[in-house]
This record gives sequence, C-alpha cells and structure tokens, in this order.
Amino acid sequence: MPADQNYDFAASARRTIQIESEAVSALDLRIGGSFDQACALLLTTPGRVIVTGMGKSGHIASKIAATLASTGTPSFFVHPGEASHGDMGMITELDSVLALSNSGTTPEVLTLLPLLKRQGNVLVSMTGNADSALAQASDAHLDTSVTTEACPLDLAPTSSTTASLVMGDAVAIALLEARGFTAEDFAFSHPGGALGRKLLLKVQDVMTTGDAVPAVSPDTSLAQALLEVTNKGLGMTTVTDASGRLQGIFTDGDLRRAIDAQVDINATRIGSLMSEGGKTASSGMLAAEALRIMEENKITSLVVVDDERTVAGVVHLMSLLRSGIA
Repeated sequence: MPADQNYDFAASARRTIQIESEAVSALDLRIGGSFDQACALLLTTPGRVIVTGMGKSGHIASKIAATLASTGTPSFFVHPGEASHGDMGMITELDSVLALSNSGTTPEVLTLLPLLKRQGNVLVSMTGNADSALAQASDAHLDTSVTTEACPLDLAPTSSTTASLVMGDAVAIALLEARGFTAEDFAFSHPGGALGRKLLLKVQDVMTTGDAVPAVSPDTSLAQALLEVTNKGLGMTTVTDASGRLQGIFTDGDLRRAIDAQVDINATRIGSLMSEGGKTASSGMLAAEALRIMEENKITSLVVVDDERTVAGVVHLMSLLRSGIA
C-alpha cells in the first residue's frame, strides 16, 4: 500500500499523546493498598530487586531496573527466556522479583513462577490483567491496565508500556524517598558525569595548599606583599597572624584603591589596606558551593580555613573551572 504523503502527522501525534496521557492519569486512581504493599516488600528486600519481562515489557523492565539501581535500590534485569536456560542462577533466595507482563500470561515469565516459589522469592507483578495467572501468583500486584493502545490497530504496545514505565518510576521514587536517598548518594551512582563531579568534588580536592598559598603578616609592606601576590600567581594574598589565623585578604581590588589613594608602597603596611575577614570556605565544602559564593560576590578566590580560622589553603576560580564543575 503506497504511503499517503499528505497524511496529517500532527493530528496523529496529538491523538497518541492524548491516549497515552489518559492511560497515565488513570494510574492515579490505582495507587493505594496494593502499591503500598508492593513498595514495602521491595523496600525490605535483603537482596536485590530482579526485574523481568519479555518483549516490549522487557525493554521497560530493563529501564525500571536501571532507575531502581541509580536511586538506591540494588537491582538488575534478567531476561525470562535466558533465566530458563541458566540465568536463574543470578536470582538468589534473598532477592525479590518484579515481573512485567501486560497480559499476565507471558509463557516465558510464567515458566519462572514455580522456580521462584520454590526458592521463596517475594514476587511483585505489574500487569494489565488482575485476574491473570501472574497477578494471582504474586505477593503484590500493580494494575497497569489501559483502555486502549495508542496504536489504531490496538496491537502494538504503546499506552500499556507507557503506563508500566510510569508505574515503575513511581515505585522507584517512592523507595528513594523512603530510604532518605540524597543527592550525594545519587552522585555515587553517577561518578563519571557532570552531576557526579558537582556533587562529589570537595574544596579540598581542588584547593591550593602548603607553600603555594600566598601569605603575609599585617606588618608586611605593600611592596613586599605585591611580590608575594606575583610569586604565588593567585591574584591575592592572605594576611595572617603569627599563628596562621586569617586576619584578612589583599586582592587586586584593594591594590586599585591603594593606587588611587597614592600610598607609599614601601612605607604602608598591608594591614591597613587589606579587606578584613574576607569570604572563606571550609575544606569539606562542595566545590559547586564555593563556585556559587564566588559568582554571587563577583570574586575569583576563597580562603579555606578551619574552625579556628587557621588558613588551610586557597581555592581559585580557575581551579574550579579546570575541574569541570562549571
């Protein structure tokens, strides 16, 4: 049959979106006791949550497993067909199983039921038929039935897979919140990306320390202080007392004001020109937080101090930029 080049593609797209939106909205009415039961069972699983499904349901199951794993619930996908040929060894008696099947009668999934029951695994199912063999055999059932598929032939899984995906996300986020899963926990699951760098990188990982930190005493002359600024290359110097506690900082802005005042660079002491206190950071502060402070105050460095305001280092904007968090 030749394709209709004048077909209204936009109208088709809107119809699909409308049908799938209605399928997702209908899930709200099914969130209740069975959902609570399913989440409680998965939350208390001593092992992993094994997610399984065949065909299109298998693709959705694989994504749900990935979402669970990245949000604090140890999980992975097992193909039901492969499970019958050796991969059942991947499922231990400590694991729970989340099985997806729109019909609830998928042969490859049903074949696993006697094995799972014999092993004592908790079984949570997600189907479109609460009376199906899979649903009836489960310890908890999640209803993802849809009125119609977006496919005009009512054959290709579309609305049903979308509903299953959303239900899986609902379970994953409910478990995330119940565990008290934090942004830092999430970063540990994503250490290679920009998010991981922002959430895991600390000031102590990028700050300048030791002899590379510019430091002068309040009695140091402006001329000598400028040499320290130039030699250390950070565009500033810390001003510390004899115990190394921060008294203030001297930056290029302070230098411009000194020049405008036409001070004697050899006779004037840096203590009279420095900015007292100055913006500081702790070594355990997230590097992203240090960057935010710099941006808000339009500065390029922060002095890193301990609880007694002893200087531990300096974190500079360029170091943060090189780290890749900006």
